[in-house]
Amino acid sequence: QEVTLEQVAHFSKNTMVEAMDVAFTEIGPDFLVAEMPVSSKVVQPARILHGGASVSLAETLGSIGAFLTVNPKEQTAVGMEINANHISAVKEGESVIGKAVPLHLGKGSQVWEIKITNKENQKLVCVSRLTVALLNRPAI
Repeated sequence: QEVTLEQVAHFSKNTMVEAMDVAFTEIGPDFLVAEMPVSSKVVQPARILHGGASVSLAETLGSIGAFLTVNPKEQTAVGMEINANHISAVKEGESVIGKAVPLHLGKGSQVWEIKITNKENQKLVCVSRLTVALLNRPAI
């Protein structure tokens, strides 16, 4: 389905995604990209990016990516399982970029890989894999 960045941003109004200041920056035929500032909203007491914020960004990208592949009148996408490996730290004041790409697009489930990198030095910060269930919507 054809969706604009503005529409994706609209889906995120009044959600945790908006609270974390996530900005969607690119949609392609097989990927979704967003940027998130490492601010006081997403750091741990050591003033580095909280691992939970990385996982939230990863699940956001994978779930929205999956949702964009289905007919929203017939199906919805929900996360089933997520894992994450935290590779390097990001200091408060920097930003991260997350990119989600599908590894498997099935009829009942999907698997997405999400890589988060430091915008300033392009170092890998986190790599995550999200399994998404595609649920049929009840007929109206």
